[in-house]
Amino acid sequence: MNIKRYLSLAVAVVLTFNLLGRAEAQDMPGKRDSINSVVLNEKRVIQVILPDNYKAGSATKYDVLYIIDDWNIKLGRDIQHFIMDEHTMPPMIIVGVLNTDRDRDFLPTHNKGNNTSGGADKFLKFFRDELIPYIDKTYPSDGDNTLFGHSFGGVFVTYALLNEPQLFNNYIAGDPSYWWDNGIMLKQVKEKLPSLAGKGKSLYIGGREGQGMKEMNINPMDSLLKKDAPAGFEWVVKAYPKESHGTVRLKNFYDGLRFAYNDYGGKPLEFHPSGGIVLKNKPIKIWYFDDTTKVHYTFDGSQPLMTSPVVKSDIELSGPAKVTMRLIADRAKFDKSSSGEFREGTYLPATRLKKNYQSGGFHYAYYEGQWDKLPDFKTLKPVKEGIGDSTFNINKLPRQNNFGVVMDGQLEVKQEGYYIFGLGSDDGCKVYLDDKVIIDLDGLHDGDIERSYIVPLKKGFYPLRIEYFQKEGGRKLDLVYVTPDNIAKKKISPIPYTLQYGYR
Repeated sequence: MNIKRYLSLAVAVVLTFNLLGRAEAQDMPGKRDSINSVVLNEKRVIQVILPDNYKAGSATKYDVLYIIDDWNIKLGRDIQHFIMDEHTMPPMIIVGVLNTDRDRDFLPTHNKGNNTSGGADKFLKFFRDELIPYIDKTYPSDGDNTLFGHSFGGVFVTYALLNEPQLFNNYIAGDPSYWWDNGIMLKQVKEKLPSLAGKGKSLYIGGREGQGMKEMNINPMDSLLKKDAPAGFEWVVKAYPKESHGTVRLKNFYDGLRFAYNDYGGKPLEFHPSGGIVLKNKPIKIWYFDDTTKVHYTFDGSQPLMTSPVVKSDIELSGPAKVTMRLIADRAKFDKSSSGEFREGTYLPATRLKKNYQSGGFHYAYYEGQWDKLPDFKTLKPVKEGIGDSTFNINKLPRQNNFGVVMDGQLEVKQEGYYIFGLGSDDGCKVYLDDKVIIDLDGLHDGDIERSYIVPLKKGFYPLRIEYFQKEGGRKLDLVYVTPDNIAKKKISPIPYTLQYGYR
């Protein structure tokens, strides 16, 4: 395709996107802000979207996603929120930079076929000297930045990577117009690529399979990166089938962010059982259900290193230990660790069934109040009491927020051996077995958390009590167990109501 046809395509795309931008301006998410730019000699309008869980005055800092082109802002917000809700990237500040003259700002060289082109150096200086410092000063930024641009914006993304690599950690170029000015970006990449060695930067390039990759001159860029990409520089070039220049943005956004945060996991690092009592000469298995490739462990309580053993789905524990697991991410700030104490002990003694206790569910007491941690329920008067049978559900209680529940009774054990009790809660909860805390998830949580405890039990009855409070947001209270005959099968189940005895 010749240069005139390319320019015709570019103009058509610009006109289409400008119409889309005007249509979406009124319902654009976030707050409008602006900077009087000395570098650009104009007022630049930005759209700032803060994380949903941001609280004014909080010390929490966030990564920042910078998006160029008006029409990409809402799409980028929606995709980022979707990935975040799936716990595979952190909450972020999103900064959308609204357009004035995208050809001037995004293109690094002037071409007589485009009168205003060639101002990318000033636009990059605007980012470096004005926009990023303003965001870092005004909003809770942690300085870890990602840049997304599409079409001509993808050219600017690549230009920024080569000329100011310290400004961003991740660069996402959607269907970039590398054909611009006879492939000038290819020449710059070949010249400056070696300078990116060891800087921990990542570049994601997405285009349209077949003719689209040829039209945008992405194939030669792919070849160049394959040949000359230095150590410590991560990159991907991906071709998407059956997409247009506009629709490919969605997949560029999604895959680019997933690539940028490939070592992030929002869920806490968990293994099961998380702690407990181990009998002498009767080993147990510790289960790990997630991706094991970056997780290491120790049995002496020390923080695992890259040289420590790699976690497997089953790890045998033959005696007392403090088990520590650590996910060692590419970026240290995404490292996660979790520890559990296993002590050597004996079977917990069983008791007899108490008078006036009947099977069919534990007794429950419902309280109302506002707490950040579990109160002393013994000093409070319940609003409502009953039996926690199959009809009981915390979502059907009189309040959805600011309440507490205590469930207590006796658990019948019909088989001797190891039992694993598992708890998932949001907000705070404790589980007592034989009047001793075996699982402690007290306090406020951003989401639900799961812990478990292994303990050897004899046949008979054991006092069991669950204390729970809910303040705001999601509600979860799940107590499950694994019986001795189901441990090898990892079969987890609720405690049958026929084995739950409560006061009548």
